[in-house]
Amino acid sequence: MSYQITNILTAIDQVAQDNLDDCYQDEQGSHTYQDLYQQTNCLAAYLQSLALPQEAPVIVYGDQSFLMVVTMLAAVKAGHAYIPVDAHSPKERLIQINEIAHPAAILGTLELPVQLDTLTVTPDQIQAHLNYQATPLDRTQSVAGDQNFYIIFTSGTTGVPKGVQISHNNLLSYVNWTVNDFNLHAKIRCLSQPPYSFDLSVMDLYPTLVLGGKLLAISHATTENFGQLFKVLPTLDLEEWVSTPSFAELCLLDKNFKQENYPHLHHFLFCGEELTRSTAKALLQRFPQAQVFNTYGPTEACVAVTAIEITPQVIEQNQRLPIGFAKPDTTITAVDDAGNDSFEGELIISGPSVSKGYLNNPEKTAAAFFTKEGQRAYRSGDLGAIKADGSIYYRGRTDFQIKLHGYRIELEDIDQNLSALPMIDQAITVPRYGANHKVNQIIAFVVLNQELENPSTTIKEQLAQNVMEYMIPQRIEVRQQLPKTANGKIDRKTLMAEVNNHD
Repeated sequence: MSYQITNILTAIDQVAQDNLDDCYQDEQGSHTYQDLYQQTNCLAAYLQSLALPQEAPVIVYGDQSFLMVVTMLAAVKAGHAYIPVDAHSPKERLIQINEIAHPAAILGTLELPVQLDTLTVTPDQIQAHLNYQATPLDRTQSVAGDQNFYIIFTSGTTGVPKGVQISHNNLLSYVNWTVNDFNLHAKIRCLSQPPYSFDLSVMDLYPTLVLGGKLLAISHATTENFGQLFKVLPTLDLEEWVSTPSFAELCLLDKNFKQENYPHLHHFLFCGEELTRSTAKALLQRFPQAQVFNTYGPTEACVAVTAIEITPQVIEQNQRLPIGFAKPDTTITAVDDAGNDSFEGELIISGPSVSKGYLNNPEKTAAAFFTKEGQRAYRSGDLGAIKADGSIYYRGRTDFQIKLHGYRIELEDIDQNLSALPMIDQAITVPRYGANHKVNQIIAFVVLNQELENPSTTIKEQLAQNVMEYMIPQRIEVRQQLPKTANGKIDRKTLMAEVNNHD
């Protein structure tokens, strides 16, 4: 069956009106499409009654919950892009995002960890307005076309996160591709594991809802508790699995993670980091009836822009797996150091899913985005090789941005936050690579200006107040001095070589 969706919100509403099934299930229980339809409409009408500045974004703060999904969709129906901020991030991140985004409001599905000057709608107020009837919803205000649908903040090189603006049209391009090219069927049952502040969550959220499927959500607490995780997963009767390769690798540690215990699991969709040959091989051995898709894409191009089914033949033929072929409406080219088209070099992505740029950051937007043959284009910073048949292979980063457990991290971001700590004079971080070219550790080298009894613990505790958990280095090494380059900068490459050659 071929789908041609023209409006995400209308498509979800149409599915919801005819559907008596559940759309969302977590440890607290299940919620129907009727709940989704009624609650998003009522909450959206309430948000419109607040007369917020037109098209201004709103922060939605919370965790993996049905209320978070309702609130995000209600914001968009009311005419406002949502900025998801995960409750497990440090409060400084919420403060930073609030300062950069100038949101019209903060919608707290959970209590905020800090008081801010921005208009705040509390969890009690949200709950109280899930059946708001006082004024009708004005659908003409709902987000459409080139208006922002969501804004996801990623790690930034200056220690300040960047807000990637994704429009309704960007998302539409992505969703139409996913529901048509991955053999997904109506009413599919899909795992919902990544936090909503991570754009990988879009891969499970919107395709599942427009297909009238069911999102099977697992909480942060369950994801962190392996015993609980391995107990819960087989009970979900999953048909589709969306995650980073790292999460699947974790699950492969459980010998019961195999087809017999997941009889209907027939789709694996991976994004967020490199899928290794060994992981793909192990997965196909455990799930011989499943289709495994490797995808690639930066947040700036709306989740993913390439895909390939990883078959035993693909594994056999490649030491390093391809990231796939560009989706039909998208062009991916490689440019060499001189900026000329080449078969190998920095990947340039152009097409309708490419973002208009970073929120309130014209300088960074101008550096990364441009127009190419009438299409929005993005300099990805990813190195790749493009074969004659159009298949693309990932070769690493042009800068010091890395992927760890699926999260995109700018090493300079951690450097900046480490250097800001009062006990540190100098700091630099380097990735340690394991097998298969994957980063498995971040190591920080620091020069202190005072004696510390337990430097590693102290620094990690202080750093945790300012950065996300996944950005905290696994190892911290104290040095008297750090190597320098000819122009006096700390020499990251020398330290990278030391960590990766002599460790």
